[in-house]
Amino acid sequence: MTHNNKFIYLLITLFTLTACQRNPLKIDVSNINLKVEIGRLDQDLFTVTVENASRSIPVLQEKYGPFFSLYNKEILAIGDSRDSLYSGYLLTFIADSTVTAARLRSDSLFRDFQPFSKQIELAFKHYAYYYPGIQLPKVYTYLSGFNQSIVTFPNALGISLDNYLGSKSSFYSRLGIPAYKRHNMEPKKMVYDALYGLASQQFEYKGNTENLISGMIHKGKLLYFLDALIPDGPDSLKIGYRKEQLDWCYDHETEMWSYLVERRMLFSGDRMELVRFINPAPFTTPFGQKSPGRTGVWLGWQIVKSYMNNNPKTSLQDLMKENDYHKILNESGYSPD
Repeated sequence: MTHNNKFIYLLITLFTLTACQRNPLKIDVSNINLKVEIGRLDQDLFTVTVENASRSIPVLQEKYGPFFSLYNKEILAIGDSRDSLYSGYLLTFIADSTVTAARLRSDSLFRDFQPFSKQIELAFKHYAYYYPGIQLPKVYTYLSGFNQSIVTFPNALGISLDNYLGSKSSFYSRLGIPAYKRHNMEPKKMVYDALYGLASQQFEYKGNTENLISGMIHKGKLLYFLDALIPDGPDSLKIGYRKEQLDWCYDHETEMWSYLVERRMLFSGDRMELVRFINPAPFTTPFGQKSPGRTGVWLGWQIVKSYMNNNPKTSLQDLMKENDYHKILNESGYSPD
């Protein structure tokens, strides 16, 4: 082979390798025109005072509509804004010393919400690419008194900012929140949690059977949906692992899979098995304290990735509609070694 031919062969080889490694989810969404609406209830709510409550509350009800009612009833649990005792309950919440301190911290982190809005907008553009004509939710930010981080309602996606004040925030240690949960209470995790919450609402579990492998793959589908919406985002933020935890999973993938297969646990309907391998925990008990929790979810994610790689004609819509989890497993060709 001549020198020139060798050079050409090397270029072809490099091109082939690059093409094989290219992420098919990295798509151009620059021509998709949409604007994300962010309702800053966390800002507006604290303009209410004893003096102006009778005027301000109806204004908030008008501005935020059904979401304001849901916020009061479902998140704060203080009743309807039209109730006679409502304004007193709301003012008590606003004046609470812990809420006031959380608001100051939240304002310091999120007064300029533009960086997060851009993240959400880019993700929504990807969503609209895969689901043309989809009605995207309006996004609302608020303080919840450290209640549920993400809430989803019809056409609404709510984010509780006081759950993303930083893992070292003294609020969380005083509340007794365990360290493995505090790790994910960072501003950079907020958008990922919001999108995962949206996916969980849009694509509920609809399998014919409830066993470990079905639960693993369902959760894996939700994470793959995040891959599609945030293709450049790090896996650590999608699943909520530290880098060393993610590395541990890759290093022990074969052993984890073999453990489940050899003990015939994949098709177990034992509720405790689902809890042990899928629910949040400081670690996965059978795999030792160096393992992260939810390793079953991580394995399910790898199965879904393998399924999509082996079935390149399968669209994201096809994947999310497919509720035969055993079929996904069988056609994934997944076999770590």
